[in-house]
Amino acid sequence: MKIVVDFDKCKSHGKCMKAAPELFEVRADGFLYVLDETPPEALRKKAETAAKVCPEQAIKIDD
Repeated sequence: MKIVVDFDKCKSHGKCMKAAPELFEVRADGFLYVLDETPPEALRKKAETAAKVCPEQAIKIDD
């Protein structure tokens, strides 16, 4: 699994961070950071939830 973020679409709302804090972080600079682009399979559900809750639909999960 690979997490792909379209940073042109991302508005750093932080909803992904709330859904999967192990994978996403909005830092003090106001930008989103992916903490692990290729997380273990055990985090798939959280990654998929983060993608679903993104208001901009900027997160995709590739297999």
